[in-house]
Amino acid sequence: MIHDIAIIGAGIAGASLAAALAPHARVLLLEAEAQAGYHSTGRSAAFWSETYGGPGIQPLTSASEAALRGGGYLAPLGSLHIGRAADAGRVDAFLAAFEGTTVALDRVDPAAFVPGLRPEWTLGVHEPSCAYIDVAALHAAYLAEFRRAGGAIATRAGLDEARRADGIWTIATPAGTYRARVLVNAAGAWADRIAVRLGAAPLAIQPYRRTMVQLRTDPPAGADLPHVADIAGRFYFKPEAGRLWLSPHDETPVDPHDVAPEEIDVALAVDRFEHVVDWRVAAVERRWAGLRSFAPDRLPVYGFDPAVAGLFWCAGQGGFGIQTAPAGATVAASLLLGTALPAGFEGVDVARYAAGRFA
Repeated sequence: MIHDIAIIGAGIAGASLAAALAPHARVLLLEAEAQAGYHSTGRSAAFWSETYGGPGIQPLTSASEAALRGGGYLAPLGSLHIGRAADAGRVDAFLAAFEGTTVALDRVDPAAFVPGLRPEWTLGVHEPSCAYIDVAALHAAYLAEFRRAGGAIATRAGLDEARRADGIWTIATPAGTYRARVLVNAAGAWADRIAVRLGAAPLAIQPYRRTMVQLRTDPPAGADLPHVADIAGRFYFKPEAGRLWLSPHDETPVDPHDVAPEEIDVALAVDRFEHVVDWRVAAVERRWAGLRSFAPDRLPVYGFDPAVAGLFWCAGQGGFGIQTAPAGATVAASLLLGTALPAGFEGVDVARYAAGRFA
């Protein structure tokens, strides 16, 4: 059987794209691991924020909102961006970056939102639209939608090699050999390595380690606590079922692998947290790390490779691949199928995400 499109990678990028394509084409989804979404998707901090990723990402995040809220994947949270007196310029720049967009941002007294906030944290910007996102349910829904539309998925099917002849890719994997007219590189942190195997030039997509810890605190993290982020990018935390999820906002460049947290980053996260509030950290209950992969300009890559025929990129989603999944899949599917973007995408400049921008 010859598939119209084969997608390498069944994380949120590959799964959402597969679901968008399956009603219109014969699609195969290839996953190297035994479980789809094992590396980045399954280790998300699980929040949706229109400002996360900056103005270049905001149109994709905002365009995803209707699908995420309509599907019941978002729950109220809110975000509070905080700073000290020395951060006044950063606060002004943050507000200016989103001026004229649909994102609601208000200057507030941060102490009104965070009990026990240390007095030097005097600056606050409230982002009320920020929400919890049910990552597992969203990813599972995409895979289920894909299967219902007739899509096929193979796990333990990492790419050994692929060659294209007469307009057809022959793809060798441990799970079998497959054929497809178009091959999509949605391999996340492995995207550049996969590209080289396919005869394409890498795009300098760099994986980074991001650390998360779950804390038990005294007092406990209240359900009404918002997501709290340092305007200078040194930490963020949010309540999670009576516990607190905290990150030191680290971005350590690494080779793609099954990443684990470093003790120094866990300690750094706790130290930074204790300089924000007067709460006692009773226990570090869990720690984990995930990979986030960025292109050099920190924008995602959607489009056909400029030099290798039949190769399409869907990569470089950084830490915002889940919150932009509906819009990202719609953009990528429209490029693959040659169809127009639907209403609600007027603010999305597809050319900004083209693979050829690095040529």
